[in-house]
This record gives sequence, C-alpha cells and structure tokens, in this order.
Amino acid sequence: MNPARPGNPGNPGNPGNPGKRLALTAIAVAGALALAGCGGSGSSGASGSSGAELSVQASYMPQPVSADMAAGFLTITNKGGTKDELTSVTSDSAGEITMHETNGGAMEAVNSFEVPAHGQLVFKSGGNHLMFEKLKHRPEQGDTITLKLKFAESGPLTVEMPVKSATYNPSTGH
Repeated sequence: MNPARPGNPGNPGNPGNPGKRLALTAIAVAGALALAGCGGSGSSGASGSSGAELSVQASYMPQPVSADMAAGFLTITNKGGTKDELTSVTSDSAGEITMHETNGGAMEAVNSFEVPAHGQLVFKSGGNHLMFEKLKHRPEQGDTITLKLKFAESGPLTVEMPVKSATYNPSTGH
C-alpha cells in the first residue's frame, strides 16, 4: 500500500477519514479546556481576576483661582481581587503634585493611598484630593491636564483631567 495515496487510512492528511480527525480534534480541544480550568477563580495564582484591575473615572480640576496652585479630583476603581497602592502622581503641568487627605477639616499630605480590592479610592472636594503646586501655567476652563498615576504593584495609568469651572460640582454637573 502506498502511504501517500489519499485513500490510505494511515495517511494523516487522509481526506477519506474525516471522522477520525474530528475525534482527535475534539479530544485536543477538551484537553486544552480542562487545563485552562486549573486556574479557576478560587486560586490565588496570577489570573486576570485575582490581581488589581485599575481604572479612573470622573477626573476633573476646578479652574484654579491662584496662578500657582490647583486641586484635582478623580475616582480610581479596582475591579480586581488584590489591593494596590497609589504612590505618586506627576504631570508636566505642575512642578509637584501632592496627595492629601482631610481629617476633621484639617488637610494633611500623605505618601500613598490604598486602592482596595473590589473597591474605590475617591478624591473629592472636602475629602482626599490632589494638590497641583508650582503650576507652569494657569489652567483655564476647557483645558485638559495629563497626569501619570503610579502604583506599588500595577503599571502606571495616564489620565486626561479636564479643567472645569471654578464652581463645578460633579453631583449636579454645574
């Protein structure tokens, strides 16, 4: 028998035996799916759902009243199963950006903020906020400030922060 002949069942490229190829393909796919299931959601491995999954929403800067200082607000959401930590914020628009928390009406600079697993870190007026110091130019309503957020575990996030009116209130949109 000639192994290269199309009708030979021993020929792996045999178009005359599609049932055998289909069965082997099904076994290979089932094996791959079984292996993929080994890293399920209950594992503590490095699957996509167990690490921090960070995103930023609702960023804005009220148009500053002073020429050299401004505040910034945003929300960092972590949909992942691991906490992370915001360690610094930088921008070409400011000489320095510091992070502040407000306790009992007193503002205090901090070196980092935790971003909880399955939670949010909120920067809002009267609470946690960013202070843009040594502004290189005074941002005007309609401008956009580019920030780089750096984290202890995750890669950096680049954020486009729109400059809103000095009296902007995100809960009313004015």
